[in-house]
Amino acid sequence: MRIVRLANFVTPTSGGLRTALRCLGEGYLAAGHEPVLIVPGPSYADSMTPQGRVIVLPGPAVPGLGGYRVLLDRGALRRLLFQLRPDRLEVSDRTTLRWTGSWARRHRVPSVMVSHESLAGLLRVAHLPAALAPPLNRATARSYDRIVCTTEWAAREFDSNVSLVPLGVDLAFFKPGPVKRDGLTLVCCTRLSVEKRPHRALLTLRSLLSQGINARLVMAGDGPLRTHLEREAHDLPVTFTGWIADRTELAHLLASADIALAPGPIETFGLAALEALASGTPVVASASSALPGVIGDAGASVAGEDLSGGVLQLLATPEDVRRKAARARAEQYGWDAAVKGFLRVHEEVGDAHRGPR
Repeated sequence: MRIVRLANFVTPTSGGLRTALRCLGEGYLAAGHEPVLIVPGPSYADSMTPQGRVIVLPGPAVPGLGGYRVLLDRGALRRLLFQLRPDRLEVSDRTTLRWTGSWARRHRVPSVMVSHESLAGLLRVAHLPAALAPPLNRATARSYDRIVCTTEWAAREFDSNVSLVPLGVDLAFFKPGPVKRDGLTLVCCTRLSVEKRPHRALLTLRSLLSQGINARLVMAGDGPLRTHLEREAHDLPVTFTGWIADRTELAHLLASADIALAPGPIETFGLAALEALASGTPVVASASSALPGVIGDAGASVAGEDLSGGVLQLLATPEDVRRKAARARAEQYGWDAAVKGFLRVHEEVGDAHRGPR
C-alpha cells in the first residue's frame, strides 16, 4: 500500500507527534509498504528517509505557537495528492486538514484520521464553548472511514467509527540505568506551551521544597512559555535544558531521574511519559488526562495544579519496586504492536471499500 500521511504542527523540535510519525513510518516501510509523509515547512523539500518519503510543503507559521506551521494551501495539497495516487490516506490533524476526508471519499481512497488531541480540551485552552466539541467530533467521524484513538480516554469523544490502537515505545533504546543520589531529581519532558501546563511542575517543586524535601527539577523541552517560566523559577533549583536533540542524552536523563512529571491535562496518550516508564522512572500525571490509563500502577495521578501528593505517594514505595513496576508497565507497549494495529485498520477500511468478498 502507498500510505500517504498528512500532519500539521510538526517541526524538527516536535515531541510526541513527530516520534509517532517516525516510528509508524519506519514500521510501515519494514512491513513492505510505501509510506509518504507530507508536513508543512518554510520551503519545499522532498527526501527519502528511514521512515519513507517525506515531502515538505510551504506553510505559514502560526503566531504564538513557537514555530508550528500548517498546510493551508489546499490547491497545492490536492495537486500533490493527485500525483501520489494514495492507496490509503492517514491524517494526523483534526482541524485545518479535516477537508481531506471528503477529498478521499470523492476519490474512493480509504481514509483514517488519527486523534492525537482532545478537541474539548483544546477548546477549553482557547476559551471557546465546550458545546462545540460534540458536533465537530461527529462531523470528523463522518468525514473519514475510521477514527483511530490511542486510548479509551481519547475514544470517548466519538460516538462511533473508532478503532483503539495504543502507541508504543522503543524498549531497547529507553531502558533503566544508574540513578544519581544527590537528593530527589524530578524531570518534566514537555513542550513549554499553555496546553501542556508546564507551570504545574514548578508549583510541584516549590511545594516539595516547602515540605523539607531536597528536590530539584529538570525541564526538558522548549516553547513559547520558556522565558516566562524561567523568570518564575528564578529562586528554584530548576535546570531548563531546552529541546534535547540527542536521543541518547534524553534517554540518559529519563533513566537518571527519580520521578517524571506529566502535567498536561488533555494528553490523549503521553509518549514522553511512556519513555520515562521504559527508563524505569515512575510518572506522576494529571488525573484529567488519558495518562492514568497508560501508566496504570506504575505511577500516580493527581487532580489539580500541585502534583506533589503523587510524588509523595510514589516515594512511599521502595525504589526498586517502583522502578521495576515502571519498566514492566512500559513493556506492555511496543511499536511492533502499534504498527500492526494501524495496518490492521488500513486493511479493514480497504476491505470496506471493496465490499463483501
